[in-house]
Order: sequence, then C-alpha cells, then structure tokens
Amino acid sequence: MAPPIIVFDLDGTLIDTAPDLLDSLNHCLQTANVPPVEAAEIRRFVGFGSRVMIERAFADHGQPLIEGQLDALQALFLEHYSAAMPGKSRPFAGVPEAITRFRKAGYLTAVCTNKLEGLSVSLLDALEMTELFGAVCGADTFAHRKPDPRHLLETIERCGGDRDRAVMVGDSRTDIDTAKAAGIPVVAVDFGYTDVHVSTFEPSRVISHFDELTVELAESLIREASGIAVS
Repeated sequence: MAPPIIVFDLDGTLIDTAPDLLDSLNHCLQTANVPPVEAAEIRRFVGFGSRVMIERAFADHGQPLIEGQLDALQALFLEHYSAAMPGKSRPFAGVPEAITRFRKAGYLTAVCTNKLEGLSVSLLDALEMTELFGAVCGADTFAHRKPDPRHLLETIERCGGDRDRAVMVGDSRTDIDTAKAAGIPVVAVDFGYTDVHVSTFEPSRVISHFDELTVELAESLIREASGIAVS
C-alpha cells in the first residue's frame, strides 16, 4: 500500500512570497507606465501565476495590453523575480515543524503550485527546504494546473502517495476547488493570499497557524472522506 500524503500549495500557504511578488509586479508595471499595486491589494492579484497577475493589474487600472506586451512583461517579471530570490520570502510560522511532524508519522510531503516548477524549486532551494518534499509540481509540470484536479492527483502519483489517504493544504479558492474536484479533503490557512475569507469556499477545515495542522487532524479528515465514522 502506498503511504499517506499531505500536499501543500506554495505561495501564501508555505511561504510568504507576497513582498517579492509585489516588487516584481510593480517593476513590470513601472516599465509600462501603469500605476503600482499597493501592498494591501496584492491578495487580489496572486494565485494563478505571474501572467495572470500582470493581466489583473492592467485590467484593474483600465489599461489595455497590446499584442506581444504580456509575453514581454512576463519575461521581465520572471527575470526580476528570479534574480532576487529568495528576497524577503520566508516560511510562515510553524511550517518546518509541521512538515517534520508528518514525515515522522510516515506521510509523504509534496508541493502543488501554480508557480512555475523551476521558480518553485529555486525558491525552496534558496530557503533550504527542497529536501522536505518528495515532489514539487508547478504550473508547467503537467499539461494542466489548478483548479484542474489532475494537477493535484498527478502530484500525488509522482510523489508515490495514496490518493485515498491524501490531504491538501492551501490558502485560496483555487486550492479548495482543486481538492474538492479530486475528492480529497482540504485544510485552508486563513492568512494567505485571498481577499475573501477562505471559510466562504467551505474547505474541510480552516486553521490560523501551522501548529493546528496535526497528524491527528489529517487522519480524521481522511477517515471522514472515506466514510469511516470518527470516534
């Protein structure tokens, strides 16, 4: 039998990357003479990768993108973001301890993110966290990405985990919708990158700190999902 697995989103879930995403986004906008995005607004722009961030920022200011401009701006974003890595990005409180708990309990751990795979690995490398995960799967790893459930299911398969004993942890509607479509329980953190409280999207559980992400909670959710009564 394959081992149980816990799969994490990256930006806004494991790592607080907002300051660096904001810096790179505003670098692109400045070159296009588009007003910068304020720090308090960044939650509205993230979640689907750099390309969508740029599109949303232009739309927010009523600015059209001319042909070929989005490709050029995305390349500029990626260049700026990669050069500064890890920049100000740091794991959220309790992340290393939570991952250690699950690994000691026999769980596999993986990342399923809409950040490009290369950027995800580079960020985790810079933070000395890559070895904590059996698989890191990004927006370009497969032919589909979140909220397509195949992104999550194929991440589990690549890591060698059991999809029937899996839990997703994320911070957004994208993560919650992905897990639900895959038939996998999902824990939502309420400190991530969404401008609507995650409870609105009805995850299996909501937590406010990684200290609350226990093996007992995961096993309870897996039993609930399988239809086994929880004592």
